[in-house]
Amino acid sequence: MRWRWWCWWWWCGWAALAACAEEECPPTCTCTRDSGTVSCVPDGERAAAGPPAPLPAWTSSLILHGGNVTTLRRGAFTANGSALDAAFTLSLSANMIRAVESDAFAGFPHLRVLDLSHNRVELLSDGAFKGLWELRTLCLNESIVPEAASQLSAALAAGDLRNLRRLELAGNRLRSVPLAGLDPFRQLHQLVLVNNSIQSLGRENVSSLERHRRTQVYLAQNPFRCTCELEVFYWWLKNGSQCADPSLLRCAEPEARHGVPVERLRAEDVDCLNENLEAVSYVFLGIVLALIGLVFLMVLYLNRGGIKRWLNNIREACRDQMEVYHYRYEQDSDPRLANVAV
Repeated sequence: MRWRWWCWWWWCGWAALAACAEEECPPTCTCTRDSGTVSCVPDGERAAAGPPAPLPAWTSSLILHGGNVTTLRRGAFTANGSALDAAFTLSLSANMIRAVESDAFAGFPHLRVLDLSHNRVELLSDGAFKGLWELRTLCLNESIVPEAASQLSAALAAGDLRNLRRLELAGNRLRSVPLAGLDPFRQLHQLVLVNNSIQSLGRENVSSLERHRRTQVYLAQNPFRCTCELEVFYWWLKNGSQCADPSLLRCAEPEARHGVPVERLRAEDVDCLNENLEAVSYVFLGIVLALIGLVFLMVLYLNRGGIKRWLNNIREACRDQMEVYHYRYEQDSDPRLANVAV
């Protein structure tokens, strides 16, 4: 009997210790069990080493801000022994992240929201978003340097983001939409491309958007080039409702249309046919003027003899006239003639 009681107390002690370990909050973190939120502000060597360890198993929302985690390595959140099966939200904004390796987010099978905003990612592996089958929102605002834009396209295409519904890419100086097509993102409802360097949406992007009419696109604060290159995008904007902020779209080029709302452009302003016809008309006018000049030169050449005689006659007439004036001037300047006149 005593042996049974001793075993029972031993088992209770270990259970209590395990529960305490599970409930223990890592240093530099603030844990709220009721909401499942763990907020950490690493400092010193802990920041450089990566996420704090171990994390409570009940963590549903992990916020790691202000650290110096320059590289998210493979299995960065599982290498410390944490079990994050219950985590739905992961926020890593403003952590000076420069590289994201493949399978960096392994251990988050049920992650719904991933925020990597306000970092400076220079290296983004193709498998950076692998395993994120249930991800709904991906925030990459002001995170990707221009040199890594092509890596972003590859990472999004290779990732397991079939259930993604909101993709935020604001403030990354992107020159084009980093999605070759929307077929892998059938559930995408919102695509935020505000404050980039996009001058127009190409025919391929427009066709892809037309096939996925549920996708709303935000395009404000982009320097649109309002020439005939904008024709496909212009008619998509006019005839559809997928752009969520059409009234905020402004022309940046050419200078004559700077600041003009894209919605207020006329059809002829972006009509490539009219622009080509105008160019052809200028070429034709130049050819006509060149022919007129050539005919004029030919007439001068054929009448060179008569023109020479005419010029000589004019010169002789001018010479005779000048001699008459000279003679009169000499007569008027003789003082003796003046005395005779008196």
